[in-house]
Amino acid sequence: MTPRARGTDLPLVLDRTRGALARQLADGLRRAVRLGPLEAGQRLPSSRELAAALGVGRNIVLEAYEILLAEGYLVGRDRAGTYVATDLPAPEQPGQEGTAGEAATSGPAHPAPRWLRRSVAAPDVEPRPGPDLLDFRVGQTDTAALPLTAWRRAWRDVAGLALPSDYADPAGDRTLRAAVAGYLRRARGLSVRAEDVIITAGAVQAVHLVAQATLHPGDPVAVEDPGYRLARQILQEAGARLLPLPVDADGLQPAALPGGPEAPLLVYTTPSHQFPLGVRLSMPRRLALLEWAREHDALILEDDYDSEFRYGASPLPALAALERDHVVYVGTFSKVLSPAVRVGYVVAPGALHERLLRLKERLDAHTSWPVQRALALLIEHGDLERHVRRMRRLYAAKRAALSTGLLPARPHARLMGLDAGLHAHLDLTPDVPAAQVVARARARGVLVTDLAPFSLGPLERGGLLLGYGGLTLEEIERGTGVLTSVIAEVAGEVRARPSQGAAAR
Repeated sequence: MTPRARGTDLPLVLDRTRGALARQLADGLRRAVRLGPLEAGQRLPSSRELAAALGVGRNIVLEAYEILLAEGYLVGRDRAGTYVATDLPAPEQPGQEGTAGEAATSGPAHPAPRWLRRSVAAPDVEPRPGPDLLDFRVGQTDTAALPLTAWRRAWRDVAGLALPSDYADPAGDRTLRAAVAGYLRRARGLSVRAEDVIITAGAVQAVHLVAQATLHPGDPVAVEDPGYRLARQILQEAGARLLPLPVDADGLQPAALPGGPEAPLLVYTTPSHQFPLGVRLSMPRRLALLEWAREHDALILEDDYDSEFRYGASPLPALAALERDHVVYVGTFSKVLSPAVRVGYVVAPGALHERLLRLKERLDAHTSWPVQRALALLIEHGDLERHVRRMRRLYAAKRAALSTGLLPARPHARLMGLDAGLHAHLDLTPDVPAAQVVARARARGVLVTDLAPFSLGPLERGGLLLGYGGLTLEEIERGTGVLTSVIAEVAGEVRARPSQGAAAR
């Protein structure tokens, strides 16, 4: 399909005090071809149209076109007009186009401008995989199982509504806030109203808001270790001084929390499905953590990122269902529906709620209204909770396939964190260095994540994170086959070379 004719809206400027206008016009069109506003194969406006737009005689445009036709930048088609050539000539000499943009690509390097002196760290997240890798990527969901009929119906209904004529409430669309409040009452036992809910652009934004609203540089903040790297990075950039909290089979250890002047201002935790180990915070430890927070006037940031998915385990109450005054609760639709749905929510104590609203309004005014209203319809019609029930069955089957596929690795590996969520932790024995397993699996087309980067200090034992939510049953079977084979190979080699194996650890 040939691009439409255009050019009358190009930033072409002719200066009658600088000499031949045809040459100026030819230079301007040549730059537009070289730098992109005019695409290869695109039709140019007629000489009459362009002359009228520029306020010059038609002969000037014809002369400019002739120059570029001779140079090979344009081609003429009989009775069809003038077009940008598909095979452009090389510039006759450096800087022929006369633009700072092209000269900068071949000129000497310049120091960074003053306004780029502040460094900005890259997000502490896993890199995206290559296209040919089978990726046990953590946080992925099975979007192929989305209820498309309900999804399309919700968007059709939203399309029939009039768009608001003004910026919306920074707290979010009231219809969605009421739907989320009802959902949290039913699914998580939280006693909340629409007024208690703030809609965010995902859980990450909620963590940002809480950090900005509560922390001063140097404030102590306790984080699970190992823990969620991006949340850790957000807290550090807000000035937090991180205090690592050890995690075992029962979740974080409240007994390790200091008191007195060193008592953390904030504790970040993922109690429903600890990230990354996958364990659940036991009920006694939940109560102990809340008691500690009350005693030291501390705030608990509860990230409940995938609590909807439980498999055979009895539900444990959210911390925010047990205590509202010292807990800020964060949730997201990314794991329930898709990471592409950048909508989450936060429920905070009253005084903090107002601070979060001020920050939210300054940050982005409000989350996209059409997306909010579509989600509200999914919840109101019961489609979301039906989808959650269906996905529990599907993810349970994937979880079972993962567990079965890794049974041959049992002498050297133990699968943990299967009670809930969309990923598991494969705990490795000391004779199996995780880095070697990761490297060899990747060489065979399977990508897994080493546990080590999620820890602030050295790990006692190595491990791998295995996200299974976005994989098919066939992919899980193939991937676990590669992993069991690699683990057996690495363990055998390390046993044969015990001194080198010790060094590798």
